[in-house]
Amino acid sequence: MSLRRKPTGIKRIYLAGGHSLRAFKWLIINEAAFKQECWLSVALVACSLFFPFSLLEYVLLWCALLVVLLAEIINTAIEAVVDRISLEIHPLSGLAKDLGSLAVMVSVIIAILIWGSVFINLVCFTCVT
Repeated sequence: MSLRRKPTGIKRIYLAGGHSLRAFKWLIINEAAFKQECWLSVALVACSLFFPFSLLEYVLLWCALLVVLLAEIINTAIEAVVDRISLEIHPLSGLAKDLGSLAVMVSVIIAILIWGSVFINLVCFTCVT
């Protein structure tokens, strides 16, 4: 454990925000998948505003997109740690990367299910009324 005193309170929150912003910029510049998912998320959020969803539905739709971005961030972190440890090909390194990729795929399936169910609900509700 470091003997140096770590910042607390507002200063810690400010510094953490700076670190997060630096990571976000790095992802946008260096990770094509994250960049694509970000742009797709922005487009879907904008398109969703043209539909008469309830507040809860908007929150569900947008959180589903955030889950995909979260999974991609965690996947990239896993890849960075594995690559930092060694660039040597090892079955456990490959497994760690594959599991991170699977997490992204599961998050995409979750997002598709949520978006699909919300839109099906809208269509069915509109047809009934």
